Amino acid sequence: MAAGYAELLRARHAMRLLTGTLVGRLPNATGPIALALFVRAEGGSMALAGALSAGYGLATAFGQPMLGRLVDLFGQPRVMLPAAAASAAGAGTLALAGIGSLPLALVCVLAFGLFTPPLEGGLRALWPSVLRREEQVHTAYALDAVAQEVMFAVGPLLVTLLVAGWSEAAALLVVNGLGLLGAVSVVVSPPSRRWRSAPRKPHWLGALRSPGLKVLLASFFFVGLALGTFALAAVSYADDHSDKLLSTCLLAAQGTGALVGGISYGARAWPGSHEGRLRVLVGLFALGNLPLALVPGVPVMVVLGALSGLFLAPSLACAFVVVDRHAPAGTVTEAFSWLVTTFGVGAAAGTAAVGPLIERGGTGTGFALAGAGGVAAVAVVVAARRFLAPPDGASSAGAVASGGAPAASAAAQPAGAPAAPAPLGADTHSGARTGEPRTAGLPPERLPGAETDRNGCGEPGFRSFPQA
Repeated sequence: MAAGYAELLRARHAMRLLTGTLVGRLPNATGPIALALFVRAEGGSMALAGALSAGYGLATAFGQPMLGRLVDLFGQPRVMLPAAAASAAGAGTLALAGIGSLPLALVCVLAFGLFTPPLEGGLRALWPSVLRREEQVHTAYALDAVAQEVMFAVGPLLVTLLVAGWSEAAALLVVNGLGLLGAVSVVVSPPSRRWRSAPRKPHWLGALRSPGLKVLLASFFFVGLALGTFALAAVSYADDHSDKLLSTCLLAAQGTGALVGGISYGARAWPGSHEGRLRVLVGLFALGNLPLALVPGVPVMVVLGALSGLFLAPSLACAFVVVDRHAPAGTVTEAFSWLVTTFGVGAAAGTAAVGPLIERGGTGTGFALAGAGGVAAVAVVVAARRFLAPPDGASSAGAVASGGAPAASAAAQPAGAPAAPAPLGADTHSGARTGEPRTAGLPPERLPGAETDRNGCGEPGFRSFPQA
C-alpha cells in the first residue's frame, strides 16, 4: 500500500502540486468559521455573521465553475494568479477595514469568495500530465480526496489557534496569505504553465451539456447534504449528552473513517467499470449513514460515525475518474469545479435544513436526514444509470483514447507534446481499414463533426452533432 503512494509522491512536481493545492485551499476550509469569528469579534450580530458567511459560500459556489471554464479557455496561470490575488485582497481589506461599512464588508466578502481560484479542479486536470500512468492518476485522485479531509479538519484548528494566540483579524490575514502563497506555488510550476486543455466546441452550457455529468452532480448534491447534516446533528447529539467535545469526537471519527477508506481504496486496482463501482460505493456510503438515526450510546455512536465516513473518500475518488471520463472535450477543469461546487452547495443545504428538523423531531431525526441524503444519492445514480454508462471504447480499467493511448495520458498533454502514433496500417481519422472510406462503418458519434467526451468517446445521451 505505502509503496504505491511513495512512488506517486516521488514523481517530479507531484509533492509540490499536492502541497501547494492543499495550502492554497486553506481559505476554502476556513472561510466560514474565520468570517464568523471575525464578525463577532468586531461586535457584529450572529445574524450578520451568518449572512456574510452565507454570502461567501454562494459567491464561491458561483465563482468556481466560472473560473474553471476560464482556466480551460486561457490556461491556469492567466486565470488563477489574478483570481488568487483578488480573493486575498478581498479578505485582507475586510480584516483591515472591519465591518463599520457594511457595503464595503459585503463587497470584500463577495470578492473573497467569487475569486477563489479553482485549485482543486486544476490539480485534477494536471495529474494525467504529471503521472502519465493511468493507475497512478487514479491513486492520486484517492490521495487527493484523503488530503482534502485532512485539510478541512486541520484548517479550522489553525484558525482557532491563531485567534487564541493573536486575533480574529490576524487569523483572516494569515490564512489567506498562506492560501495566496500556495496558489502561486502551483500556478508558476512547470506542469501548470505547460498545461493546455483539449480543444473544445463553443457551447453556453460548457461541461453541463454532458448528461452523465449532470447525473453525477445531482447525486453528489445529496452526498454533500448528508455530510452537512451530520455536522449539525453531531452538535445536537453533544448537547443531548451535555458534552460539547462529543461533536468534535464524532466529526473526527467520520474524518478518520474517510481517511482509512480513501487510503485503502487508492492502494490497489479494482475490477469493473468506474461507473458501476461508483454506484456500489455510493450505495455503501448510504448504508453507512442509515444506522446513525438510532442515536445509540457514545461508544457505539463513535463507531457509527467512522462507518459513515468510510466510503466517503472512495466515492469522491471514483467520482473524479467518472467526471474525467464524461466531461466534454476541453471542459475538464470546469467539470471538476462543478463537482466541488455541487458537493459544497449540498452540504450547505443539509446544514440549513437539519436545524428545524432537529428542533421538531430531535437528534435522531437530524441523523435520519443524513441517511435520507445517502439514499437519494444512490437512487439518482441507479435511476439514471443509462446516462452514466461507461463511454464507448473505455476499458474496465479506464477509458482509452483514440490511437490506443490511455485517456489519463492523453487527457491533458503539455503544450506542444507530440500525439501518440497510430497503430501501423490504421486510419488515423476513422479507424477504417485501408482502402475503405474514412466514414465507412462509423457509429454516429464518430462521424466528422460529431460531439464526444474528452476521451473521444460518444457520451450516452449526447446529440451526435455539434450543438448550437
